[in-house]
Amino acid sequence: MSQSLDRALTLLTELARGPKTLDQLAETVDVHKSTVLRLLRTLESRRFVQRTDPRHYRLGTALFDLANRALEDRDVRRSVAPALRWLNELTGHTVHLASYEGGEAVYIDKYDGRHSVRMYSRIGRRAPLHCTAVGKVLLAELPEPDRRSIVESMDYPKLTANTITNPTDYLAELDRVRIKGYALDNAEHEDFIHCAAAPIRSADGTVLAAVSMSVPKMLLDLDGLLAQIPHLLRAAHEASAECGWTPE
Repeated sequence: MSQSLDRALTLLTELARGPKTLDQLAETVDVHKSTVLRLLRTLESRRFVQRTDPRHYRLGTALFDLANRALEDRDVRRSVAPALRWLNELTGHTVHLASYEGGEAVYIDKYDGRHSVRMYSRIGRRAPLHCTAVGKVLLAELPEPDRRSIVESMDYPKLTANTITNPTDYLAELDRVRIKGYALDNAEHEDFIHCAAAPIRSADGTVLAAVSMSVPKMLLDLDGLLAQIPHLLRAAHEASAECGWTPE
């Protein structure tokens, strides 16, 4: 990768964290301000960067356009939208669509719940595999050697009292997910939220993505969440059918 391109990408990554001054950006890439200013002017001319005031820069609209185009190119996202929207409208709870990328679950779509308690997830955000329902679904039906290799190489930070913290217990959890056909996050990622997820399959039965329903515990207890599983499974089946899957 060329040095200029590497610096430009570093600047964009830094601006994704919020507006920054020229001095702050120069410190990030460790070069003179004049070099950074030239890069910023080039990025600004292509709308990847914009100035919010005389001193601060932020991400420009071209990046959002590219992100939306990239998401629209994901056939699974487009195909499953009606089923996910139905689940969201029926239950009123937050619905996510997630895929597996580079050792993490990545949210590629989201439908906000109608209740006043908002989820801090967002499209593009990455989530750990060991403590999320979507992560469990995405790993559960991988070929056994791949599944074991990933599970044994993962970190297991303890995020709540319920978090699984070792490969042996996690592999056993994935076995349960395959048997049940869905996964639970019983306040394992965040102690005030629990979640259920189910697989979305392609024509050959491969798991393409995971659909999940997340609910604050103050609004719905675990029994209440389990009562919603039939709706979740129906949405996952309908979404899978749109992706070409036919149940045996």
